[in-house]
Amino acid sequence: MTNVCQRFNSIVNSYGRYQTLTTLLLSRNEIEDDEEQHLADELIPHTTLTTVDLESNQTIEVGAQHLANALKHNKTLTTLKLSVDEIEEDEAKHLADAFKYNMTLTTLDLSDNKIGEVGAQHLADALKHNRTLTTLDLSDNKIGEVGIKYFVAALKDNMTLTTLDLSTNQIRHVGTRHLANALKHNTTLTTLKLSQDGIGEVGAKDLADALKHNMILTALYLSGNEIGEVGVQYFVDALKHNTTLTTLQFAANLIGDVGAQHLADALQHNTTLTTLHLSENRIQDVGAQYLADALEHNTTLTSLALSYNETSSGMNMEISRLIERNKRGRKP
Repeated sequence: MTNVCQRFNSIVNSYGRYQTLTTLLLSRNEIEDDEEQHLADELIPHTTLTTVDLESNQTIEVGAQHLANALKHNKTLTTLKLSVDEIEEDEAKHLADAFKYNMTLTTLDLSDNKIGEVGAQHLADALKHNRTLTTLDLSDNKIGEVGIKYFVAALKDNMTLTTLDLSTNQIRHVGTRHLANALKHNTTLTTLKLSQDGIGEVGAKDLADALKHNMILTALYLSGNEIGEVGVQYFVDALKHNTTLTTLQFAANLIGDVGAQHLADALQHNTTLTTLHLSENRIQDVGAQYLADALEHNTTLTSLALSYNETSSGMNMEISRLIERNKRGRKP
């Protein structure tokens, strides 16, 4: 720990001599409260630093207070990474208070912490006031069905957030329904990540219905949600209406050959999807053949992931050939 302290203080003390420093990477350094105070004190007057990475430093409440105070006054920081920092609801409150005042931060990574539904409420309230944050990563934070409701309310007022990652928060079909309703009206969110959230068939239906109305979202990540062949049918119907979605991450959803057939039908009509991930879906050659047949007509899909399925090498080569042809603009 002494060595870490010495190295940290050395970096901080060098700020005055190196006023062109823009990126500070201090992940996995076991930085403690007094050290975070040193950093926070330097952030206030610093005029060139734009990125700070404090991942895996076990920030506790006092350290979060120091950072929050600095964020209220700093005028240059645009990216802050605080993932795997043991941040809970109290620390989330301090940070949320700062975001109401900070007008420069555009990217915030709080993934793999423990903010819970109470911490989610604090951050969601801040989003109603903040007008600069565009990317927010809250994956793996135990937000749950209750916590997601606060973000739904915030999305009605926030007009700047474009990327939101809520993966591994077990929002389930109830939380998904709230979020889907918000998507019908939101006009700024372009990327939404909901992987491993327990969405299931019911949640899939609500999201698919939202896609029929939302013409802003371009990327949707839904891997590991047990959506199944029935749930995928809802998305097939949505893709016939949606004209903006370009990326659909659908890995590990148990869709099988029947689900692959449904998606193949959609690909024959959809002209906007460029990336489709179907890894780990128990697809065999029968399902892959449906996709290959669809690619004979589809000219826009340029990336199709089928790894960890049950397809033969010959079928994989045929799919790759068709995808490469699309990449070349259908030239033989």
